[in-house]
Amino acid sequence: MADHMDRSRHWIQTYPLSVLAGQASIKCFLHYMTASKWAGPTSFESLHHERNSVDMIYPPDFSVVSHDSDIPSSLQAMDEVEAEMRRLKQELKQTMDMYSTACKEALTAKQKANEPQRRKMEEQRRLEEARLAEEAALAIAEKEKAKSKAAIEAAEAAQRIAELEAQNRINAEMKALKETEEKNKVLNTLAKSDVRYRKYTIEEIEAATIFFSESRKIGEGGYGPEYKCDLNHTPVAVKVLRPDAAQGRSQFQQEVEILSCIRHPNMVLLLEACPEYGCIVNEYMSNGSLEDRLLQRGNTPPLSWQHRFRIASEICTGLLFLHQTKPEPLVHRDLKPANILLHRNYGSKISDVGLARLVPPSVAGNVTQYRMTSTARTFCYIDPEYQQTGMLGIKSDIYSLGIMFLQIITAKPPMGLTHHVERAIEKGTFAEMLDPAVPDWPVEDALCFAKMALKCGELRRKDRPDLGKVVMPELDRLRKLAEENISHTMFSSSDGPSPNHSQVSMFQDELSYPTFSQSEYDNKSL
Repeated sequence: MADHMDRSRHWIQTYPLSVLAGQASIKCFLHYMTASKWAGPTSFESLHHERNSVDMIYPPDFSVVSHDSDIPSSLQAMDEVEAEMRRLKQELKQTMDMYSTACKEALTAKQKANEPQRRKMEEQRRLEEARLAEEAALAIAEKEKAKSKAAIEAAEAAQRIAELEAQNRINAEMKALKETEEKNKVLNTLAKSDVRYRKYTIEEIEAATIFFSESRKIGEGGYGPEYKCDLNHTPVAVKVLRPDAAQGRSQFQQEVEILSCIRHPNMVLLLEACPEYGCIVNEYMSNGSLEDRLLQRGNTPPLSWQHRFRIASEICTGLLFLHQTKPEPLVHRDLKPANILLHRNYGSKISDVGLARLVPPSVAGNVTQYRMTSTARTFCYIDPEYQQTGMLGIKSDIYSLGIMFLQIITAKPPMGLTHHVERAIEKGTFAEMLDPAVPDWPVEDALCFAKMALKCGELRRKDRPDLGKVVMPELDRLRKLAEENISHTMFSSSDGPSPNHSQVSMFQDELSYPTFSQSEYDNKSL
């Protein structure tokens, strides 16, 4: 009996544990499924995890197999429990498959439900893009329309301008033709009457010069002696051709023809002539030549630096006029201080222009120039290339101009002057080269002037500067500098009196001596 009780207690201890283990697993599963309410794939994973937990708590080995019971009912109960577990597992698998299928169908349904909205948004986007594209196309069309309108207006304006220009051109041509006809009439009249200059008889000139008296003689020109006299109550200078001058009469005729056509404030004006006896009558320059003033001949006071800079500017202006003469440039060929004459207020004019030669324009600025057969008489001022080749050009005058400019600031002889000035600049003793008769030189400006003069005096023509583009602007600057210093002493004599108000006013008038364009000279000449 005691043995039966022990066995019964063992069965009770064993059976409830095995059966209750299965029942507890089922209840736990059902409770979890109920609590999760089939919440999707995540619930299935949690269920699987719970199942594993149950299996770990109640492993399969913890069954009737682990208890070697002799009671048949225990085995039957265990089989039923295991069968129930298999059924439940099968149902769970089916349920999970159904849930997975339901999730997929729900996702598909959701996607299908969102498709109209997506299509609607896509359609709206396309409509917006189409609207923007249409607006851009309209803007481009408006812009092109505006451009087309502007182009049409510009074309119409250009056509009107072209028509106006054509009409103006026709009018200008007609006016020019009329002016040419009138000019030709005037020229024909002048050619017939030869009234470009007044003619005097030899008797009138002899009477005015007291038969070419030595007391009337004022110097020797390129053709012969010059005399001062009065004709028609006007002081004039009469130049007489020497009888023994080689080719003198033909040169004289050329000078008369040239000078009779030239009208320039810095050119000596031809007033009258006596062609039969080789006499020309020029305006009288009361202050003699630049050479006389630089050397202070006749105990004349020295020129101030303001006068010298102004004279250099006037010489350059007159020479530029000669070089720009149309249709062919004129080369002076004999520029030197003796051929620069000064009037009462020290205004300067170029004389002896009759020695010039006409240079064809096609070679006026080139190295190979019009060939001359004779040389000018003053050696130091002659272009070295002209001395070697006999080829004359407008830059031959620029060489002479450079030598003369150095003399203007140094008052020294021309022989070797460029070398001496260059050495002084190199040694830093340039101030010692300046004319000591002028005590108040603006040394820096004088140095700039000297460097420009040295460039003009280069041995090779191609190294010499352009007269209008380089030399003239610098001389204009120095001329303005002189105008700004008109309050300085009129002359630089150390023992001379200070200038009074009238002298300063006169000097100011001198510095504002008029200059004109070439077209104005041409018009006045005609």
